[in-house]
Amino acid sequence: MLGKILLTLTVMIIAFFFVRQRDMKGKSSPSRNTLPSKKAQDKAVEQENHTLSADLRLGAYMFLALVIGLGATLYYFQWQDDHSILTVRLHSDGQTEAIVYQVYKFQMAERSFTTLDGILVTVASSERMEVEGL
Repeated sequence: MLGKILLTLTVMIIAFFFVRQRDMKGKSSPSRNTLPSKKAQDKAVEQENHTLSADLRLGAYMFLALVIGLGATLYYFQWQDDHSILTVRLHSDGQTEAIVYQVYKFQMAERSFTTLDGILVTVASSERMEVEGL
Protein backbone atom coordinates (compact mmCIF):
# COMPACT_ATOMS: atom_id res chain seq x y z
CA MET A 1 0.00 0.00 0.00
CA LEU A 2 2.84 2.36 0.82
CA GLY A 3 4.37 1.65 -2.60
CA LYS A 4 1.13 2.69 -4.33
CA ILE A 5 1.06 5.95 -2.38
CA LEU A 6 4.71 6.70 -3.18
CA LEU A 7 4.18 5.90 -6.87
CA THR A 8 1.16 8.21 -7.01
CA LEU A 9 3.04 11.04 -5.29
CA THR A 10 5.99 10.59 -7.67
CA VAL A 11 3.74 10.81 -10.72
CA MET A 12 2.03 13.91 -9.33
CA ILE A 13 5.36 15.64 -8.62
CA ILE A 14 6.67 14.84 -12.10
CA ALA A 15 3.46 16.15 -13.67
CA PHE A 16 3.67 19.33 -11.57
CA PHE A 17 7.23 20.05 -12.68
CA PHE A 18 6.38 19.21 -16.31
CA VAL A 19 3.48 21.67 -16.33
CA ARG A 20 5.55 24.29 -14.55
CA GLN A 21 8.47 23.90 -16.98
CA ARG A 22 6.15 24.14 -19.98
CA ASP A 23 4.56 27.26 -18.49
CA MET A 24 7.97 28.85 -17.94
CA LYS A 25 9.00 28.18 -21.56
CA GLY A 26 5.95 30.09 -22.78
CA LYS A 27 6.81 33.12 -20.65
CA SER A 28 10.54 33.21 -21.47
CA SER A 29 10.21 33.23 -25.27
CA PRO A 30 8.48 36.45 -26.28
CA SER A 31 8.15 37.08 -29.99
CA ARG A 32 10.74 39.70 -30.96
CA ASN A 33 10.29 39.58 -34.73
CA THR A 34 6.74 40.88 -34.83
CA LEU A 35 5.74 43.72 -37.05
CA PRO A 36 4.50 46.91 -35.39
CA SER A 37 1.20 46.64 -37.26
CA LYS A 38 0.49 43.23 -35.76
CA LYS A 39 0.94 44.26 -32.11
CA ALA A 40 -2.78 44.41 -31.45
CA GLN A 41 -3.32 40.95 -32.91
CA ASP A 42 -0.41 39.53 -30.92
CA LYS A 43 -1.79 40.95 -27.68
CA ALA A 44 -5.20 39.41 -28.36
CA VAL A 45 -3.66 36.01 -29.14
CA GLU A 46 -1.40 36.22 -26.08
CA GLN A 47 -4.38 37.09 -23.87
CA GLU A 48 -6.35 34.16 -25.30
CA ASN A 49 -3.40 31.79 -24.73
CA HIS A 50 -2.99 33.05 -21.17
CA THR A 51 -6.70 32.45 -20.47
CA LEU A 52 -6.47 28.95 -21.94
CA SER A 53 -3.33 28.24 -19.91
CA ALA A 54 -5.03 29.41 -16.71
CA ASP A 55 -8.07 27.24 -17.44
CA LEU A 56 -5.88 24.20 -18.08
CA ARG A 57 -3.96 24.85 -14.87
CA LEU A 58 -7.21 25.13 -12.90
CA GLY A 59 -8.48 21.91 -14.49
CA ALA A 60 -5.23 20.13 -13.65
CA TYR A 61 -5.39 21.25 -10.01
CA MET A 62 -9.04 20.21 -9.76
CA PHE A 63 -8.18 16.79 -11.21
CA LEU A 64 -5.27 16.49 -8.80
CA ALA A 65 -7.55 17.33 -5.86
CA LEU A 66 -10.07 14.76 -7.09
CA VAL A 67 -7.43 12.03 -7.37
CA ILE A 68 -5.97 12.80 -3.93
CA GLY A 69 -9.44 12.91 -2.36
CA LEU A 70 -10.47 9.66 -4.00
CA GLY A 71 -7.24 7.97 -2.95
CA ALA A 72 -7.61 9.16 0.64
CA THR A 73 -11.22 8.00 0.75
CA LEU A 74 -10.39 4.54 -0.59
CA TYR A 75 -7.45 4.24 1.82
CA TYR A 76 -9.75 5.17 4.75
CA PHE A 77 -12.37 2.59 3.76
CA GLN A 78 -9.69 -0.09 3.40
CA TRP A 79 -8.26 0.81 6.82
CA GLN A 80 -11.74 0.75 8.35
CA ASP A 81 -12.43 -2.68 6.86
CA ASP A 82 -9.09 -4.05 8.07
CA HIS A 83 -9.77 -2.86 11.62
CA SER A 84 -13.17 -4.50 11.91
CA ILE A 85 -13.32 -6.99 14.78
CA LEU A 86 -14.07 -10.62 14.01
CA THR A 87 -15.10 -13.37 16.41
CA VAL A 88 -13.14 -16.59 15.99
CA ARG A 89 -14.32 -19.86 17.58
CA LEU A 90 -11.92 -22.79 17.85
CA HIS A 91 -13.46 -26.23 18.26
CA SER A 92 -11.05 -28.93 19.44
CA ASP A 93 -11.72 -32.67 19.35
CA GLY A 94 -11.36 -33.20 23.10
CA GLN A 95 -13.36 -30.16 24.28
CA THR A 96 -17.12 -29.67 24.44
CA GLU A 97 -17.00 -25.86 24.47
CA ALA A 98 -15.42 -23.73 21.79
CA ILE A 99 -12.73 -21.20 22.67
CA VAL A 100 -13.72 -17.69 21.56
CA TYR A 101 -11.23 -15.01 20.44
CA GLN A 102 -11.62 -11.42 19.22
CA VAL A 103 -9.38 -10.60 16.22
CA TYR A 104 -8.80 -7.66 13.88
CA LYS A 105 -9.48 -8.65 10.28
CA PHE A 106 -6.02 -7.66 9.04
CA GLN A 107 -4.38 -9.96 11.61
CA MET A 108 -6.09 -13.09 10.30
CA ALA A 109 -3.90 -15.54 8.43
CA GLU A 110 -4.70 -18.92 6.94
CA ARG A 111 -3.87 -21.06 9.98
CA SER A 112 -3.00 -18.44 12.61
CA PHE A 113 -4.12 -15.10 13.99
CA THR A 114 -3.24 -12.51 16.63
CA THR A 115 -5.92 -11.61 19.16
CA LEU A 116 -6.77 -8.12 20.42
CA ASP A 117 -4.69 -8.93 23.52
CA GLY A 118 -1.63 -9.66 21.39
CA ILE A 119 -1.70 -13.45 21.73
CA LEU A 120 -0.53 -15.35 18.65
CA VAL A 121 -2.75 -18.40 18.10
CA THR A 122 -1.85 -21.13 15.63
CA VAL A 123 -4.68 -23.44 14.63
CA ALA A 124 -3.85 -27.14 14.63
CA SER A 125 -4.97 -29.41 11.83
CA SER A 126 -7.26 -31.25 14.25
CA GLU A 127 -9.11 -28.04 15.25
CA ARG A 128 -11.99 -26.43 13.43
CA MET A 129 -12.06 -22.65 13.14
CA GLU A 130 -15.25 -20.62 12.70
CA VAL A 131 -15.01 -16.94 11.81
CA GLU A 132 -17.97 -14.63 12.43
CA GLY A 133 -18.21 -11.15 11.00
CA LEU A 134 -16.79 -11.54 7.50
